[in-house]
Amino acid sequence: MTPSRTIRLLIISVVLLLTAGCDQVTKHFARTQLGQLGSVTMPGHVVEFTLAENPGAFLSLGASLPQLARTILTLSVGCGLAVLLAYLVRARGLRLLSFIGLALVWSGGMSNLVDRFARHGLVTDFMIIRVGPFHTGIFNLADSVIVVGTLFLVASLYVGRRRTNFLG
Repeated sequence: MTPSRTIRLLIISVVLLLTAGCDQVTKHFARTQLGQLGSVTMPGHVVEFTLAENPGAFLSLGASLPQLARTILTLSVGCGLAVLLAYLVRARGLRLLSFIGLALVWSGGMSNLVDRFARHGLVTDFMIIRVGPFHTGIFNLADSVIVVGTLFLVASLYVGRRRTNFLG
């Protein structure tokens, strides 16, 4: 293993530990506390915490699909995340922003996948953001990390037209 692969693997591992650790702790807190309290709205009514066990994907997409279809999708996501990990470890031509973005998407996906396997196909969601008449769907910290990773990927398209590679 070359040093650059080792460093990439170390960074990916740290991102995963931080993402999954924080995500799983907040999900546990939501299940234990919100399960008893119901819904909690923060001052200013911008953030609401309410417990939902999501059988679907992001924002409950696919929740109404039959169990077999959801299982196939879960296994497909697992395979996709395995391929993404291999790419992150081996790819030499990635820009730093792209690497970080993909690592965040991967780690958020892995944390939600852990939830799916540990909780019989369900992912714990618990946050809603409201700004005036607009609001998000219900989501969790791993979903937020995936969105931030996607923003990093979009930013990488616009930052530095000149090709600058990360570690190799």
